[in-house]
Amino acid sequence: MVDEEKLIRLRELKKKMWEDTTLPLRKSATNLVFGEGDPDAKLFFLGESPGYWEDQKGRPFVGNAGALLNQLLYSIKLPREEVFITNVICYRPPENRDPFPEEIEAFAPYIDEMIEVIKPKVIVTLGRFSMAKFIPGVKITVVHGKPHGVDWKGTKLTVVPMFHPAAALRSGEVLRQIKEDFLKLPELVIDSEKVEVRQMNLV
Repeated sequence: MVDEEKLIRLRELKKKMWEDTTLPLRKSATNLVFGEGDPDAKLFFLGESPGYWEDQKGRPFVGNAGALLNQLLYSIKLPREEVFITNVICYRPPENRDPFPEEIEAFAPYIDEMIEVIKPKVIVTLGRFSMAKFIPGVKITVVHGKPHGVDWKGTKLTVVPMFHPAAALRSGEVLRQIKEDFLKLPELVIDSEKVEVRQMNLV
């Protein structure tokens, strides 16, 4: 059963974003790319920014990188519909350029609220921009695939940095690494739930 309260809160948040005329990139983009998936998802994927097809369709990860993400999810027998997927900015930057720090900062309260509503067990950051939100000052080549315990606004989260699927499409070695990293995710979700159960038993 889908949590109706979460669905309502996400719809309200999307409406609030759509009406926020202060958000950067709004005028040059075609669509707001809010995010999609299961409001009760245990896995929350946070990418970088919408590309051409995402901007056209108003959905995250629907281009070539999205097709690879779907394959990676399939490799761990997890339907896309059972996770939640969004980006650190929700309007497409011109010519697919990297997002600017002030743009990421402008969208941050909305992304934070998405996480607060969904309450995932594990957040998978796709690429260095989303990784820096939780684990600043590190290199993705060093920490990819390694779970990090993060105290996020008083809540303990497991954050797993990974390469962006777009980078994997450009490099056979990165593709190999992201495939290996994905295979660790089911166990990480189970482990995070065990930790939660142990904490409940202590109360």
